[in-house]
Amino acid sequence: MTSNRHRSRMLRRGACLLLLALWAFPALAQTEAAPPADERGIVIRNGQLDVRELLRAGGVIGGLTILLSLGMVAMIVEQLLTIRRGALIPAELPEKARALIAAGKIGEAEALARDNPSYLGFLLQTGLQEIDLGYAAVEKSMEDAAVEQSARLFRKVEYLAVIGAVAPMLGLMGTVWGMIQAFGEFAERANPQPADFAPSISEALVTTLFGLVVAVPAISAFAFFRNKVDELSAEATITAGHVMAPLKRQLPERARPQRDGGKAPAPDAPRPPIPPVVAEREPRR
Repeated sequence: MTSNRHRSRMLRRGACLLLLALWAFPALAQTEAAPPADERGIVIRNGQLDVRELLRAGGVIGGLTILLSLGMVAMIVEQLLTIRRGALIPAELPEKARALIAAGKIGEAEALARDNPSYLGFLLQTGLQEIDLGYAAVEKSMEDAAVEQSARLFRKVEYLAVIGAVAPMLGLMGTVWGMIQAFGEFAERANPQPADFAPSISEALVTTLFGLVVAVPAISAFAFFRNKVDELSAEATITAGHVMAPLKRQLPERARPQRDGGKAPAPDAPRPPIPPVVAEREPRR
């Protein structure tokens, strides 16, 4: 079973690396043999911006933003392979586990859950380990396991939100730095013209463009995967409760500790009186 888990992990990593290569290759191909920029700054050809000059104008901050985009793509691919119904809630696991539990084969049901490493499998395995303590302990252990698994999934998804927040800040920082350089160059000219000022401003805005291009899909992917985690977590919890339903009839009710030396009150014993309502304050004079 460990080899299957290792194989699936290697497949996810291989898919991420392949998509990263496909994402980065066009940009690298565009940067090879890039012609020198003319006096106007960014080259405009046929009414469109040249990609090679855009990458050159981005500078170091633009390169950092591109690295963030590569990390974003890798995370999106990993989440697409991880946060899906087939991976978190295997199709055949609920029916098989419920049949084994109904037949009283608790050991086989626990082994089946252990052999299916998933969200639902972890809930069932954790619940079956507390079967000796009663059904209340089983429910409590599954609730705690669901909280743990949901937090584990949310931690990975939150990295997309971090990228969506950092990328525009990097773009803004690059734009401010470019504007400082543009104004400095503009101040050094004897008779500056607006046409001499426009190329520097356009280059300064390139990093803002890069940041927005990365932030928009990152935030969108974060919202999508966050809702997906909520949906599948609720579905897995409900499914686990349905699988464990036969245990309600099999497990005896554990005696709750009673006060007064452990003596339970008689069935017809009068209930203690309800405490009176707190006296109202005296009206102000």
